[in-house]
Amino acid sequence: MTKKQRANLVMNELEKLYPQVPIPLDHFDSYTLLVAVSLSAQTTDKKVNQITPELFSKASTPQQMSRLEEYEIKELIKEIGLSNTKAKNLKRMAELLIENHQGVVPESFEALEALPGVGHKTASVVMSQAFGHPAFPVDTHIHRLMKQWKLSEGKNVVQVEADAKKLFPKNKWNKLHLQIIFYGREYSPARGKGEKDFITKMLFNS
Repeated sequence: MTKKQRANLVMNELEKLYPQVPIPLDHFDSYTLLVAVSLSAQTTDKKVNQITPELFSKASTPQQMSRLEEYEIKELIKEIGLSNTKAKNLKRMAELLIENHQGVVPESFEALEALPGVGHKTASVVMSQAFGHPAFPVDTHIHRLMKQWKLSEGKNVVQVEADAKKLFPKNKWNKLHLQIIFYGREYSPARGKGEKDFITKMLFNS
């Protein structure tokens, strides 16, 4: 089976499993999505979803977030990792959105990645899920499965993203990256033994 054939099989099986894919992070607009994705670094989406209701009840806009003191933000997000850094970033991000973008989340990779705490992956999620621009954010599940499925050498996320974009049709990227994440969580967790990982077995007859 060629790499392209493997990629097509993966796409077809994931589409059968997950014809509809919700965004795993709870949010209600581009700003709350940006905040939630920023908070999700080195923690789980589930944990982020547990703390954001209270955070968003106090600060669901850049204006409200900028008015909170850093220690107040930290108190609201203290249950997740790197809360000191994330609180500092959220406050400064809100201030810069007001100063440079009239309090609106910018629809640009360059502008998003200039915000504190926003790397390429976070910007890719916001561009794809909030604004509908084709992007392929790579998380740990995608990195691991692309390598496992021999669709990428998987040396780093930049290479995995480039390989994914070459193999998969552009109009599938936004949905497919979520489908792979859902599959990884349900069928092929990093600490599991992979008994349920039927796609890998289909690809390599193991």
